[in-house]
Amino acid sequence: MFARYLAHTLRRQACNTRPRLIHCSHVRRNSDGGLTNILEGGAAPAVQVKTITSEGIQLMDGLIIPSACIFLDGKVFLWDVPDTQWEGWDRKHFQIFDVVVPKPEILLLGTGRKVSFFPPALRQHLNGLGMQVDVMDTWNACSTYNLLTEEGRTVAAALLPLTPRSWKHLPPQ
Repeated sequence: MFARYLAHTLRRQACNTRPRLIHCSHVRRNSDGGLTNILEGGAAPAVQVKTITSEGIQLMDGLIIPSACIFLDGKVFLWDVPDTQWEGWDRKHFQIFDVVVPKPEILLLGTGRKVSFFPPALRQHLNGLGMQVDVMDTWNACSTYNLLTEEGRTVAAALLPLTPRSWKHLPPQ
């Protein structure tokens, strides 16, 4: 009898038949009482920049954006801007920020190869919309954008390419 008990005990220890919790999580229920699918919906994944070259801004998925663009709410928008930096610029070039909800807390403005002076009237307009405007070269604006989106911050980037070019003058691809 003792031999059978000992064999049973040793087998149980060897197999570790006790149930063991691997992971414990809460069951979330939505407002109508059903379960919530945590893998469905939600905010769009943020656009991420892989590198910047003289051809344009290359995204993680391989797409190259050859001219000015705005990264906002996980999307990329083509940005029609004047050929000369800050000459002829006004509020209409930033209209997207008048209507977007929620507004980004930070707008990173990439000014191309070098940091350049941003007109105070445009900065005041954007600050009046509730956004902090940080002006830097495009390389640093892209790096900062990647970092802040990974942190989950509400951030937008208005980016000028390293080599100034307009969407109107690009060859078809």
